[in-house]
Amino acid sequence: MTVETKTRPGGLQRIFMRGGRLRSGWRLAVYGPLLIICVTALGLPLLLVSAIFGLPSWAVQLLAITAYLGGVLLATWLARRFLDKRSLLDLGLRRSDGWWAEMLFGVALGGLLMLGIFALETGLGWAQVTGLAWQQEGLLNTAMMTVLAAWLFVVVAVNEELMTRGYLLQTLAEGLNLRWAVLISSLIFGLLHLGNPNASWLSTFNIVVAGVFLALGYVVTRRLWLPLGLHFGWNFFQGTVFGFPVSGTHSFTLVRLNDTGPSLVTGGAFGPEAGLTGLVAMLLGMLLILAWARWTTWPGRSNPP
Repeated sequence: MTVETKTRPGGLQRIFMRGGRLRSGWRLAVYGPLLIICVTALGLPLLLVSAIFGLPSWAVQLLAITAYLGGVLLATWLARRFLDKRSLLDLGLRRSDGWWAEMLFGVALGGLLMLGIFALETGLGWAQVTGLAWQQEGLLNTAMMTVLAAWLFVVVAVNEELMTRGYLLQTLAEGLNLRWAVLISSLIFGLLHLGNPNASWLSTFNIVVAGVFLALGYVVTRRLWLPLGLHFGWNFFQGTVFGFPVSGTHSFTLVRLNDTGPSLVTGGAFGPEAGLTGLVAMLLGMLLILAWARWTTWPGRSNPP
């Protein structure tokens, strides 16, 4: 008669491994350099090609943002496949019942909130419309630049949501809990924007709030479709449609806007995320997400917390 004994992992192994995988902290430590390697590996050849052939600036921008998207997707897939031993789709990208409704709600919410900011600032005389794109650029060029700007903001939304509300938040939640994961990922999200043009500690605070705002979309659905739509809708309507700066950056705009209001309220050169208008809009948006989540049900959807 033999007695089987279970061997416990050694102390060093317990530091690095849990359940046959690297612990969440180590996985995050690997994910950062992996992102840099993948984005660089895909981006440098395309930039060299564009320099050799003298491509126009819009084509260079298109290649650069597409390479950036490819690098983030590749790095996140590699991390999920070999570090997490999970599917990339399990980050909240499976298209089960209601995924399209979540995404469309996010886009509409972002557009509605930005429309409210635009209406408030123009109504109070803090922002003046000085022209429209097609009056200066022509219809064909306006259409082409609008599509390019939309693609840019799709890439920004996918990259930032996949990294922060996707891999970062969900890996932190495994090692800690969901509340701490939302807080820490939102703090990192804010700090990552600290180097943007015209950034300040107020803009950083507001972008931390934006991180919580976007994370709420994941919390109530356990999927990324709502934050993806919201991130795109907020940025696209903010920058391309209504002509505000987007986190300190400028891109093609349909409405040419002159913002002369108080920077504390409007956000000034950084855009609404650095002002009280943006902060109030995000807080209102959180309430609307919670109300929408209470009202909406479909098979397989978890109840909101």
